[in-house]
Amino acid sequence: MPYEKLFTPGKIGNVEIKNRIVMPPMMLGFGQFDGKPTEAMMDYYEARARGGAGLIVTEITRVNDFSGASAFAQLAISHDYHIKPLAEMARRIQRHGAKFFVQLHHPGRQNLGLMMGTVPLSVAMEHVLGKAYGKLFYKAAPYLEPYMKKDIFLKTVSPSECDKAYSAGSRNRALTVPEIHKLVQQFIAGAVRVQKAGADGVMLHAAHGYLIQQFLSPYTNRRTDEYGGSLENRMRFLLEILKGIKASCGSTFPVIVRLSVDECYREIGKPGVGYTLDEGVEMAKRLEAAGADAIDVSSAGYDTYNYWLEPTSFEPGWRKYMAAAVKKAVHIPVLAANLIRSPEQAEEQLEEGIQDFVCLGRPHIADPNWAAKVKAGHPEDIKRCICCLYCMESMQHNAFHGSHAHCSVNPQLGHETDILNCDGEGRPVVIVGAGVAGLTAAEILGKRGFSPIILEKQPFAGGQLQLANKPPYKDKINWCIEDLVTAAEKHGAKILYNTTATPEAIAAYSPYAVFVATGANAIRPRSIPGAERKNVCTADAVLAGSVKLQGAQVAVIGSGMTGLETAELLCTHGNRVTVVEMADEIAPGTWMQHIDDCMPRLKKDGTIFLTGHKLCAIGPEQLELEKTATGEKVFLDTEYTVLSLGVRSEQKLYSQIKAQFPHVVLLGDAKHPGRIADASAAGYAAARDLR
Repeated sequence: MPYEKLFTPGKIGNVEIKNRIVMPPMMLGFGQFDGKPTEAMMDYYEARARGGAGLIVTEITRVNDFSGASAFAQLAISHDYHIKPLAEMARRIQRHGAKFFVQLHHPGRQNLGLMMGTVPLSVAMEHVLGKAYGKLFYKAAPYLEPYMKKDIFLKTVSPSECDKAYSAGSRNRALTVPEIHKLVQQFIAGAVRVQKAGADGVMLHAAHGYLIQQFLSPYTNRRTDEYGGSLENRMRFLLEILKGIKASCGSTFPVIVRLSVDECYREIGKPGVGYTLDEGVEMAKRLEAAGADAIDVSSAGYDTYNYWLEPTSFEPGWRKYMAAAVKKAVHIPVLAANLIRSPEQAEEQLEEGIQDFVCLGRPHIADPNWAAKVKAGHPEDIKRCICCLYCMESMQHNAFHGSHAHCSVNPQLGHETDILNCDGEGRPVVIVGAGVAGLTAAEILGKRGFSPIILEKQPFAGGQLQLANKPPYKDKINWCIEDLVTAAEKHGAKILYNTTATPEAIAAYSPYAVFVATGANAIRPRSIPGAERKNVCTADAVLAGSVKLQGAQVAVIGSGMTGLETAELLCTHGNRVTVVEMADEIAPGTWMQHIDDCMPRLKKDGTIFLTGHKLCAIGPEQLELEKTATGEKVFLDTEYTVLSLGVRSEQKLYSQIKAQFPHVVLLGDAKHPGRIADASAAGYAAARDLR
């Protein structure tokens, strides 16, 4: 059988798991104030169990409401009233043959000051005001977000008072010994409730810079008592929790420890900070000796974000050496993610003995049926995660708006129970444009029984993705294109390349509906003197290759991700690049992980950054800039100017045909320029809702 190792049963403690595929913990925001699972959360987890995962581990699940609530919509096991609803979620997962573990968690210094005490207060207020409280809260929450780093909220807790966490920025204070003892008991009590709910085991979150790992790290644990100093003392908090769970739940109740075995501070230019792999392996050995049933090997924390939740530039399997080192040192099962993105890679790492179970986190967000498709012999049907990080970015943003995470390649995330009416009856639907929105719509229309016909003027599919895939390290974008085309064609879509969509060409198909997904065009402002010069172009011309610059002095105007990625491509061709940004910071509004990923490479290539500078005019050899703070004029020598100032929707065809056919739908960038996730969501919704 193909992928024999992947589908061989394995054991964690005395719990047999039907295959080696694990869906590890991921917080997506499907919860509610009181910590009980919602229907949406249970639907989400059950879909992945139905899709063939052998083991499912919950998102971060709090054991303490006051200092340990990481999100407004988080799962909890801090009270006895959580047992019954958790039991229902366990039942729904286990009925598909999957095993179910609950991850026990406390954020420590990585919490937000805003969260301190907020959840208990919100639970009480919701009890008084009902659902009206939630509506009022989420109206107010976005206005509180900017104040989070202003030190006006309560301090978060930590083993020691130390630096603010990179992603949270809240002040922290040291826990007292009685508080530590109380937290130990809260973790143990949480595990007892998990057992009573009928779950198969627990996972302790000792990774990613959360509280347990903060005790392990000499960077965040500067205590001089029995909980700090030596490795034995730094591990005391974790080992007391582990041993307490074993004593209270029985030695046969499995406990997995998710462990960052290397904090990776050297990767961000801080060698000597925290601990490295050698000490991480020693921790794993001591955990085994203390009764842990498995180690889930991870790395880094939020201070070193990109080394545990990797952006698209990282190669699959780059950190498998960490899991291999732990596997060599212990005799209990080793789980690891290792940025696995294909069944071939998963099987190979199992065969090589790098790990015993493969953790597929974001791949399960992208495709809940990952395991089932592989087992059925159709791995080509998998919607692959492209490591775009939109799941994390959207989850963090939407937490303040009462919503959940979204996925660029899976618009059905959060819509697991949608029913697609199979009422197409073969009726033709013409789709103009084989970009993300058009291809997604074609797949869903095909599933519904319509006959989708895509008219694409280019000789290839992908739309704007054919620009997004051109900068260095963006080759995973091609996975998205390939998977969209595969899914559309599998469900009956006909893609006609090199075909211009005219009103007459569309009418020839007598379509029941027309979906217009004509994309958007780069903005070239006529209001800027000199913008029409021959030495001026837009970023898309550079990305598409219609303008090729080599060894020149180039100014890139605009530091959004398109601008930065275009600058990086220009650097690979030996150009000397200056990025000009009107705002006071680079890439304003861009998710920090993307900036952290590309900026070191750009700086290494000698890129110059001018923030707070507005472009006023473009001359033959100079740019006229204005400092936004002072109004002072500045002149920048440049041979070529590349404009990265956004895009404008292309709606010419829509205007021509909107009254000609009974159902004409404008979608994707043609309606509102946006992200991959916006386009896929628009295509999905339009095709689902066509009547």
